[in-house]
Amino acid sequence: MVDFGEILRNIGEFGLFQQVTLIAVCFPNFAQPFILASFLFVQSDPERHCKTDWILQADSNLTTEEQLNLTLPREEDGTFSRCRMFVPVDWEINAIREYGLNETTGCQNGWEYYNLMYDATIITDFDLVCDKANLVAVIQAVLMAGLLVGSVIFGPFAESFGRKRATQITAVIMFVFTVTTALCPNVYLYLASQFMVGVGNGGYRINSVILATEWIGPSKRSLGACVVQLFGAVGQCAVAGMIYVIRQWRVAQLITAAPLAVVVIYIWFIPESARWLLSRGRTEEAKQLIVKAAAINKRTVPDSLLDDIAVRDVGNKGGIKVIFRSPALTKYFVIMTLAWFSLSLSIFCLYFNLGNFGLSVFVTQFLFGAVEISANLLCFWLLEVFGRKILFVATILAGGLSCLLVLAVPRGYAIAVTSLVVTGRFFLIWGITICNIFVQELFPTSIRQTATALGAISGRIGGLLAPLLNILAMYHWVIPTIVFSGLTLISGALSFLLPETRRKELPESADEAENNRDETSTKTASCSTPNETKL
Repeated sequence: MVDFGEILRNIGEFGLFQQVTLIAVCFPNFAQPFILASFLFVQSDPERHCKTDWILQADSNLTTEEQLNLTLPREEDGTFSRCRMFVPVDWEINAIREYGLNETTGCQNGWEYYNLMYDATIITDFDLVCDKANLVAVIQAVLMAGLLVGSVIFGPFAESFGRKRATQITAVIMFVFTVTTALCPNVYLYLASQFMVGVGNGGYRINSVILATEWIGPSKRSLGACVVQLFGAVGQCAVAGMIYVIRQWRVAQLITAAPLAVVVIYIWFIPESARWLLSRGRTEEAKQLIVKAAAINKRTVPDSLLDDIAVRDVGNKGGIKVIFRSPALTKYFVIMTLAWFSLSLSIFCLYFNLGNFGLSVFVTQFLFGAVEISANLLCFWLLEVFGRKILFVATILAGGLSCLLVLAVPRGYAIAVTSLVVTGRFFLIWGITICNIFVQELFPTSIRQTATALGAISGRIGGLLAPLLNILAMYHWVIPTIVFSGLTLISGALSFLLPETRRKELPESADEAENNRDETSTKTASCSTPNETKL
């Protein structure tokens, strides 16, 4: 019976077949940061006043200053009210001037906005101000809820129906609802559309990385996972430039849909995971894909190798129950889900506060993307030098500590605060990239997707709670930072209990996962060296 690692060593661990597949499934990640643009790049409290055109019926020659003086009450500081107006009356203009208006009400016909950073945002289009201002946090939470639901649905879906099918369906969902988001006439349809975007996004992210890495050998697996993250990092930089140039959120949404339209066309031609096919007993389909991959990589597959391919009795049927039957797998699962949760909570708490660090939102967004690119490039190189465990622990602890140090900086020092936040994000992104790799290498094939999906779900819960945690800043601004930094430091300390998985074959059974494939990994490393040189 042939081990799949041996098959990859014969057909090429990272040949042209794997490279094309990896780029194909990674490309949508470039567009994913753009999805956040419509509610992230907003002027949360724009200069405004109520529309009071009703008074022009009494005198159409009123100047703007006269109109505002007659129709708007003033605040204690002498400025016109942003959320109140005088109740309209059917009086002559002379009577209004002589007696004045005293009874106030909320804005009845919308707002007039001025001194805006953007031409059009969801704030100005849907009037998310005054008593509707908290809807911005609700929108953030709804998108995070969609990400969570997508992970819940399409993680187990991929175990039953395949990585390929789950990736295709979620790509279509992302495209369709990115377009509908741009066309929404009101905030309620926008909320529903953003939720579905989140469903597609959450399902696609976890399935695409699995589909890509299950075709890649152990010597290049970390590269595959890092490239997945790298496309998203480049998108982070690009979105800053796009919003700086195009300051209308509906146009930005349609631009986001353009690359997703290309994905919807080619996504039907990506290959299924041969590992998954073999785990499902579909041996002939797996053989055909293996032969195809070998041909694209300009390799030949020995007939004896194909004849020895068989369905392995991995003994792991039962889904998530397999994890909790094993003390070792249970320990790995608890540590990884806590780490994923705390990392996502920290990253999104920082991200949703993008405009509150004192520097230009465009500069901060670009810096966030730039450090994410460097984190992923360093991640690939240093993962092969130091291994998974030591880097995972170091990056989580460094990220949590950097965020915690923000509390020591006096408020108003924008450059110092932004520097610490960017440094913290650098290590947190690095940590979550390792998390994506680590979780796949710790669990066997039959439950790898389930374990990854559950880990992603914990991350989505962290993202969902991030805007709610940020709301606690109204009681004291240090509360969110203390909570997410503390959780990150705790998960980093617990990660010392994880094993090292560098250059080890993906486990096929629970026994192999528990033993961490120590003996096999030594053989694999020695056997793979010649092929790595050829590649």
